[in-house]
Amino acid sequence: MRIISGKYKGKKLLGFDIDGTRPTMDRVKESMFAMIQTNLKDAVCLDLFAGSGSLGIEAISNGASKCIFVEKNNIAYNILSKNLENLSSDEYEKHKIDYLDYLKKNNLSFDIIFLDPPYVGTYLNKSLRLINEYNILKEQGIIVCEHTEEIKEDYKIVKQKSYGNKKVTILSKNN
Repeated sequence: MRIISGKYKGKKLLGFDIDGTRPTMDRVKESMFAMIQTNLKDAVCLDLFAGSGSLGIEAISNGASKCIFVEKNNIAYNILSKNLENLSSDEYEKHKIDYLDYLKKNNLSFDIIFLDPPYVGTYLNKSLRLINEYNILKEQGIIVCEHTEEIKEDYKIVKQKSYGNKKVTILSKNN
């Protein structure tokens, strides 16, 4: 894995092999960031199931001012920490915490929220419901989802692309 564009372009990222997880392929990440390029400048982002941090680091590399990384798995969190070592400490925060606990205690709102939860389970819709309930997405903000689970929550689909059995969906508030 590597950073595909921006100020950290070419930087290699460490990965891991944990059942139920998968890295975002470079071609999918490239397409995803092309879809949101105009939203990145000075954005405050949340990478909610951060894993290696690939999505949040790519956002910082492309102009986001800050990203908050949330990951509870010990192995993934250690890899995330190593991948963040070369970034400026004012560009990120990292939290080793379950996503439910983070969403409950969080008091920030975000321009971009990255959701790439494990494919097994109902993490996607549960996260979307809580993001809405706790009102942590800014009015003009977007949620970038990589998923297989059908989206059942009340959001506007801005863009969607399929890659085999998975989709990348950009959501906004349904005003």
